[in-house]
Amino acid sequence: MTGDPSLRSVPKGRAVAAALSVLVAGVLTACSGDSGPEPTVDAFLKGWRQTQLDKVSFVDPAGKSIPAGDVEEQLGKFAGDLPGTPTKVERAGDAVVKGDTAVSAVKVTWTLPGRVTWSYDTSVRLQKRDDDWDVVVEPALVHKDMKPGETLGLRRQEAPRSSILDGAGNPIVRPRPVVTVLLDPARVTDAAAAAKQLTAAFSKIDTEVDLSDLPARLAETKPGNTVDVVVLRQEAYDKIASQITAVAGTSVVKSMRALAPTRQFARALLGSVSDATKDDLTKKPGLYAVGDQVGHGGLQAAFDERLRGTPGLTVVVRRAAAGADAPATELFTTEPKPGQPIRTTLDQRVQTAADAALEEISQPSALVAVRISDGSVIAAANGPDGGSFNAAFEAEVPPGSTFKMVSALGLLEQGAVKADETVPCPKRLAAGGREFKNFDDFELGNVPFRTDFAESCNTAFVALAPRLGPDGLADAGRMLGLEADYKLGLPAFSGKTSTGGDAAERAAAAFGQGTTVVSPLSMASATAAVASGRWTQPILVTEPASSPTAASGPPLKPAALQPLRAMMRQVVTDGTATSLSDVPGGPVFGKTGTAEFDNNPEHAHAWWIGWQGDVAFAVFVENGGHSTSVSVPVAEKFLRGLR
Repeated sequence: MTGDPSLRSVPKGRAVAAALSVLVAGVLTACSGDSGPEPTVDAFLKGWRQTQLDKVSFVDPAGKSIPAGDVEEQLGKFAGDLPGTPTKVERAGDAVVKGDTAVSAVKVTWTLPGRVTWSYDTSVRLQKRDDDWDVVVEPALVHKDMKPGETLGLRRQEAPRSSILDGAGNPIVRPRPVVTVLLDPARVTDAAAAAKQLTAAFSKIDTEVDLSDLPARLAETKPGNTVDVVVLRQEAYDKIASQITAVAGTSVVKSMRALAPTRQFARALLGSVSDATKDDLTKKPGLYAVGDQVGHGGLQAAFDERLRGTPGLTVVVRRAAAGADAPATELFTTEPKPGQPIRTTLDQRVQTAADAALEEISQPSALVAVRISDGSVIAAANGPDGGSFNAAFEAEVPPGSTFKMVSALGLLEQGAVKADETVPCPKRLAAGGREFKNFDDFELGNVPFRTDFAESCNTAFVALAPRLGPDGLADAGRMLGLEADYKLGLPAFSGKTSTGGDAAERAAAAFGQGTTVVSPLSMASATAAVASGRWTQPILVTEPASSPTAASGPPLKPAALQPLRAMMRQVVTDGTATSLSDVPGGPVFGKTGTAEFDNNPEHAHAWWIGWQGDVAFAVFVENGGHSTSVSVPVAEKFLRGLR
């Protein structure tokens, strides 16, 4: 035999098997070096979500390379009105490969405004170049039904905003007629004069509108457009309508807007509803869109998502060349879901009286009313003009002599003094190396403690301060709910009572100075506790139900309550608030307070706390001066307004 001797020694069957094994091994080697398209698809989907596409190669449908930066821009154009990038994008199985092309099914999820989720299937096409895969950039990447020249549009239909209800279930905020005052730049001959005339008209209804930039706004407005000047309630506009229409270039548009009964009505507490701001859009991306009506401040902001509901959304495919009203293919639709109301404890009659009581006070002020029987907040007014800061709940200020109610309770609970016990009231008295004095240096001499209380004698309380002990004042405050963990649905300060401290601090704290700070709400709630005999957590929102409320305080000793109530009645019958003695509606109980807040004795807040019937309330006037001449008249106006 001739040839290679090694072949002669291998049987025929084994030779065939060996040849096949070599062939299979060669095939396996080729496959392992030929990377599939899946890693490229995964890299693209991750890059799309994170807006980082530099690790992927792209081509257009004709096979021409496209820089990653241009792809990011094109994807944004394809997505059109949709916000940002998809919330989630993932491959739905392995790609289907045919020669040098591949198609990979993917699932795309977007979070649309209002936190609406939209998911759908589309696909990614790829082309092979050498050993790499390129993603084909086309509209179908974003949605399978999109063709060249098309983008996604988003149409929104805002849901009907729900109402804030009062304690009886009646809407406080509801649609009311308004008038929008407009100016046509083409018809305004003198912008500065127009601004001056409009400002004068607004001043007649006590409405301040800053029109300093009006000339610039008129100059910048495109031809055919108008400039919004102000939105007024119908009743306010009617008072100055002739003066508005007399200004050249003005026109008005009448509409409805969700408003409270008056401009002042619980304004800082309720908040307002207006167009979404840039800050709104930044803080809650995906929830709001330009043009949305959003709650700002107060309850409108705190419960905005509940009140506003969920907008209706429609995603459409549109052509850039087509007009805005051209028919478009709808891809996804959700119906608007109306908002849900919130129910408060407010009493519209009481709130109106509280707002009216503050309307002539020019400095920051507040009046809070609480129903004694259940702790419901029935009014929370802020001045001036309704206020922008809810000082009624959030102010942190010294209580002055209104805190003598707390000190007296602590002394009486401990049996450290009796109402008829003689407690001298000199003009001045030293404690802890500091001298304390009475307002205008008055003195009462040797009088019963009840008289010291009714006439608001500081020096008597300075003398009694040591009997409270280092923590007695704080303990008494806590029995009245001070420092409690309020659960109101809005920020609220429950007070901070001085404790410990040296002799001078304890003397000052005994009549509401020192380091003690409170809010009008905390003092109204404490007063309600004295009237009822036990502190109850104040309540503002009943629907939706708030988180577990603070536990009620301990029952107060009748032996302390009876004389304290009698002393608070004496403040009205024969003390610092006698102007309230003839207010209709039953006996009035209370305590005045003038609280210094810096080293200048001329600077002092004016206070009143008290109750009549089932209504406990606190009045605070920032830097108002003497309470008898400032806060007590506010209290009188409030009580008379309830009748």
